[in-house]
Amino acid sequence: MSRQWWKEAIVYQIYPRSFMDSNGDGIGDLRGIIQRIDYLVSLGVDAVWLNPVYRSPNVDNGYDISDFFSIMEEFGSMEDWEELLSALHARGIRLVMDLVLNHTSDQHPWFIASRSSRDDPYRHYYIWRDRPNNWRSLFEGPAWEYDEATGEYYLHVFAREQPDLNWAYPPLREELYRMVNWWLDKGIDGFRLDAISVISKHPDFPDGEEVGPDGLAPGTPYFMNGPHLGEYLEELYRRCFHGRDVLTVGECAGVHPDDLPHLVGDDKALKSIFFMDHMFLDLGPDGYRFGNPYPYPWRWSQFKRIVHTWYRAFSRAGWMSFYLGNHDFPRCISRFGCDGEYWLPSGKLLATLLLTMPGTIYLYQGDEIGMTNAHFTSIESYRDVETLNYYRRAMEEGRDTGEVMAEIMARSRDNARTPMQWSSAPHAGFTTGEPWIPLNPNYRTINVARQESDRDSLLSYYRRLIRMRKEHADVLVYGDLLMRDLDSDHLWVYDRTAGHGGFRIVLNLTPEEQEWEEGDAALVLSSLGDAETGRLRPYEARIYRI
Repeated sequence: MSRQWWKEAIVYQIYPRSFMDSNGDGIGDLRGIIQRIDYLVSLGVDAVWLNPVYRSPNVDNGYDISDFFSIMEEFGSMEDWEELLSALHARGIRLVMDLVLNHTSDQHPWFIASRSSRDDPYRHYYIWRDRPNNWRSLFEGPAWEYDEATGEYYLHVFAREQPDLNWAYPPLREELYRMVNWWLDKGIDGFRLDAISVISKHPDFPDGEEVGPDGLAPGTPYFMNGPHLGEYLEELYRRCFHGRDVLTVGECAGVHPDDLPHLVGDDKALKSIFFMDHMFLDLGPDGYRFGNPYPYPWRWSQFKRIVHTWYRAFSRAGWMSFYLGNHDFPRCISRFGCDGEYWLPSGKLLATLLLTMPGTIYLYQGDEIGMTNAHFTSIESYRDVETLNYYRRAMEEGRDTGEVMAEIMARSRDNARTPMQWSSAPHAGFTTGEPWIPLNPNYRTINVARQESDRDSLLSYYRRLIRMRKEHADVLVYGDLLMRDLDSDHLWVYDRTAGHGGFRIVLNLTPEEQEWEEGDAALVLSSLGDAETGRLRPYEARIYRI
């Protein structure tokens, strides 16, 4: 197996709107990130994944791009971005940009021209039809929007302000490749490719089969992992990524483990993908964020089998990427751990799990200090377009407000988008102004400043594990993963080995004590400091030398 920087990287994801505000307008920006580079260095991360900073009307917080070649004014200027890139590189940190190739904003010049006339050359850059099918948008409501000016419907898999690009049209693809190469030539170190598994649609655009009460059906079988996805990605690789030492990772909902050989590899557009099955466990069987009862039952044995299945698949093709949280899901400690009595032990357990898995590791901002779900009780506190659309539809249907808000409090993407909690100062040290979204009220007790000098803090534990992972990359990055007792919902035991040795990781997944005999293994680390013979304490994690 060839060693590459991106295989060994710990990638720190920054949601710029909520990371650090440098000018007091309540919105995080590029200069704010520059101010916090020392923090990134002290954490020990190797790369930054930067959520979109391109010009955008911000219907979907930057994932609706109106100009691929400009920086959003709220975040700063192109000169600020170039200074950020230079400052990160000077400190040995690489920069991975987030790029949307499936759709643009409806304010993009291409779409403005496209909707001006049925005969406009840019009409073919998007997907227009005289009659819509019955697909449901992933953000609620029909996936087709009627345009009065030209009397046709355009496709939008996400919000209606995010029209889908027509990848079947070669001139459109040429424009995208030119733009991708422009950014690569500026010296970035790779891309996270948003919704990349959605770029190929079924050419016949058939109706979906499972029609709901709203007369709409999921279109996911026809626009996720479509028939030409592999072909488009192969061309993207040839035109943009061939011969470049960059990390490319795709957000690939709908992709099955058996699809990996066709989509992922050192000689393909995607070095890796984010598998997502484990992130949907508590949402429900259809994968939709809202609409299923909360809490939806899930089991750790399901989680383990998902990881096992994908690890085996990545062992055959590509390279594994592992994560427990990002900007699209609630906080990992509130989902998979405990944000109450066992906040610290469960936070350390999740840190141990994250940083002892094989592959490239992605750490979302704030998870290293145990930031939790916000638990906002009023819809006025939310900003996410998906959340607001769901609430609106639920109220129109006469749903119980309390039930709907319980779902939103647990599942909204805004749980992960509250400002970074730097200190107990006003506005958590994030801004001197009014934050664009309310702060999590617990910032006074959960913040970086409070944990910096505490050797037992979650932040200190993350730093220790990051150092350990780097020191033992041959085992913890490249080594084999042997998972034991997949059916247990109480313990997760797995070995990371290379050659004749390695580590055994033991996780107590519960708030109850569990029996455990270590045998001949030598204890290297307990998340709770000392270790007791014959038992594991609630949420205790241990690492043994074997």
